[in-house]
Amino acid sequence: MTTTRFAPSPTGYIHVGNLRTALMNYLIARKAGGTFILRIDDTDPDRSKEEYVDAIKQDLEWLGLHWDRVERQSARLDRYAEAADTLRAKGRFYEAFETPTELDLKRKKQLNMGKPPVYDRAALALSEAERDALRAERGQGVWRFKLDQERIEWKDGILGDISIDAASVSDPVLIRQDGQVLYTIASVVDDTDMCVTDIVRGSDHVTNTATQIQIIEALGGAVPRFAHHSLLTGPQGEALSKRLGTLALRDLREQGVQPMALLSLMARLGSSDPVELRTDMAELIDGFEIGHFGSAPTKFDVADLFPLTGKYLQSLPLSAVQADIAALGVPADLADAFWMVMRDNIETLHDLEGWWVLCRDGADPVIDDEDAAFVSEAMELLPEGAFTAETWGAWTTVVKQATGRKGRGLFMPLRKALTGQAHGPDMASLMPLLQVVKARP
Repeated sequence: MTTTRFAPSPTGYIHVGNLRTALMNYLIARKAGGTFILRIDDTDPDRSKEEYVDAIKQDLEWLGLHWDRVERQSARLDRYAEAADTLRAKGRFYEAFETPTELDLKRKKQLNMGKPPVYDRAALALSEAERDALRAERGQGVWRFKLDQERIEWKDGILGDISIDAASVSDPVLIRQDGQVLYTIASVVDDTDMCVTDIVRGSDHVTNTATQIQIIEALGGAVPRFAHHSLLTGPQGEALSKRLGTLALRDLREQGVQPMALLSLMARLGSSDPVELRTDMAELIDGFEIGHFGSAPTKFDVADLFPLTGKYLQSLPLSAVQADIAALGVPADLADAFWMVMRDNIETLHDLEGWWVLCRDGADPVIDDEDAAFVSEAMELLPEGAFTAETWGAWTTVVKQATGRKGRGLFMPLRKALTGQAHGPDMASLMPLLQVVKARP
């Protein structure tokens, strides 16, 4: 069975970059009728917060990305300790004691000599007595996985054939000096134990994947299918990493972005398929192909979400937004007409408030100097009482006959006088909703 996972760290709110990974893994699992696991990477007790665990779940539920089960890495520490013992027994795990300053000096020396700045494995030459002395002086060391210095190869679902020389990579630290288990081994043990078959993640993990393949094999596990998606940039190709904090999913939700607009964009962005609004998850699942994505950095512009949101809202019946409209104070007998008129003139549901204020309280008229006399005369001809769908046509006909104006010179000044705007809904449809006209004499 196809099994995928999304493994966020609960150290902050998830953003569009995280969503890209989550969505791809979700769609692969659902298209294959498989299992999608939400795995909370909470092995760092100081930075992991329960409030962020809750927030991650809320954001995924808002998007409709429902998981089949939740796993907590903090509940599996004993299992990681067993895996570490296995690696020690196989001679693939060793303790190292260099300080960060010493490691930095080694890297600089190697670079000056034109060599790759990889760990020199000096710790492997230590005797047991030397290790004991270093522990007494510095405390526990870090634990590194001993790579087989050969080429590591796999066929990536997006990048194609990958080959990395393990000799050009430092033996990865899997357990810190304070005993904290790091992602590299925790993820491998989890993926193996949970029978994960497909892993999609960012292209910044390619080297990490190479080392993890060797760890998987050393632990006797089956290597999953890997795919590494491109990283997001800003609309001009600028690095997006510094802005990701402002692109948290909950911030987009507050701005009025609709889930299907966000999912429709993220399910196609960076692929050879055009971005098209999808109104239900089944369409996204059916049309998703991981092999259609490219390796080039992918431009993301948050502004693209709002036209998609507006288009999605245009497809909704009143029942889908009735609570939102009622919350504005729109009378029940006007709700359907209000929605039918306004849904083609909004990008988010937040825009409805401004339109209802206009209808309820009237707009401050915008009248150009050259139109002042014309508008004053037209307002004298505006019918009294409630407006109907015929009011606009009948009124403008009378005004045309009285003033001789026609076309844009007739209609635009009247629109701006009634709504304070040069653009908006069809006036014949809008006028029955107007409760007040401030431009009346």
